[in-house]
Amino acid sequence: MIKSIKNWILVGFASLLLAACGQDGAGSKKSKTLENTKKAGFVKCGVSEGVPGFSNADASGNWSGIDVDVCRAVAAAVLGDADKVKYTPLNAAERFTALNSGEIDILSRNTTWTLSRDADIGLTFVGVNFYDGQGFMVRKSSGINSVNEFKDGIVACTNIGTTTELNMRDFFNSKNIKYEPLGFKSADEVVQAYDAGRCDTYTTDKSGLAAQRTKMKDPSEHKVLPETISKEPLGPVVRQGDNVWEDIVRWSLNTFIEAEEYGVNSANASSLKESDNPAIKRLVGAEGELGAAFGLDNEWSLRIIEQVGNYGESYKKHLADTGIMPNRGPNQLWTKGGILYVPPAR
Repeated sequence: MIKSIKNWILVGFASLLLAACGQDGAGSKKSKTLENTKKAGFVKCGVSEGVPGFSNADASGNWSGIDVDVCRAVAAAVLGDADKVKYTPLNAAERFTALNSGEIDILSRNTTWTLSRDADIGLTFVGVNFYDGQGFMVRKSSGINSVNEFKDGIVACTNIGTTTELNMRDFFNSKNIKYEPLGFKSADEVVQAYDAGRCDTYTTDKSGLAAQRTKMKDPSEHKVLPETISKEPLGPVVRQGDNVWEDIVRWSLNTFIEAEEYGVNSANASSLKESDNPAIKRLVGAEGELGAAFGLDNEWSLRIIEQVGNYGESYKKHLADTGIMPNRGPNQLWTKGGILYVPPAR
C-alpha cells in the first residue's frame, strides 16, 4: 500500500513537471511568446539606436546589420518571412526594461553577456553572435599610440548604464590615472561629444568604435588604440520563463552559424537536400523532425538560410564589404582559426 502511494506521488510530481514545462498530452511544447508572435504577424525586436554594421536604419527606415539578421532569422523560422519584424530602437538604459515588460521579445543589440545580467534581472542570453572587447579611440593629432600613454586629467566619453562604463572605471583605477568621465545615454550623443572635442578619448567595444567612426566628420582623423581591456561576448537576449521561445531564438542563431561551417548558403540550400552529409540534410530540413521540438515545421532552418543567409554571408555584407570590420578575428569559424562554434543540430 505504501509503495503504491509512493508511485502515485511520483506520477503526480512528473505530471506537474510536464505542465510546468508547457507540455500537453500529445507531447508537443507550447510557447506563449510564439503564439502571440503568430497572432501579431511579426517578431518584436529591440535594436540599437544606430550602430552601422550591427543594427542601423537607412534614410527610409529600413534596418540592417548582423544583429538585425538574428531577428530576421527568427521571423523566417516562425512566420515564414524574414521581413516580418517590428524594430524598436533602444538606448542602453531602456533595453532590459523593454524586454522584461514585453515591449519586445528579442533584444539583439550589441549587449554583453555577464553573470549579473544572466542571473539577476530575469534575462537569458541564448548565444554569442559577436566576440568583442573594449578599446579606446583617440584623435591622431593627439600623438597617443597606446593606452599606456594616457595621463592624469584625461576626459573619456562613453555610454552610461553599460559594462563599458564599469570597465573604463576599473581600467583607469588599476592604472592609477585620474580621469574625468563624460557619460551619455545615447551612443549618438557620445559620438557627437567626442567629435566636437569635448573629450580626449571615446571608449566602447572595438566593433562599436569602428562602426561609430563612420559617423564622424572626418573618420580618417581618428584611430582605435591596439589594446583590448575586456571580454565582451555580444549576443541576443530573451526573457526568462518561456523555454520554447528561448530555444527557437537560440537555434535560429545556431543554424545561422552552423550553415556557414557546412558551406550551406542562401544560393545552394535547397539543392543540398540530396546531400550525402546527414548534418547538411538536417540543416535544410531533408532529414529528421527537428522543428517539432519547437512546434515548427521541418523547413524552419531552410527558410533561415535561404532568406537571411549564413553567418559568413551576413558578416561579409554588413561588416567586411562596408570596411567596418574587414578582419573577422575571433569571429571566424573554429575550423578556420576563430572561436565561432555552436552545438550540432541533430
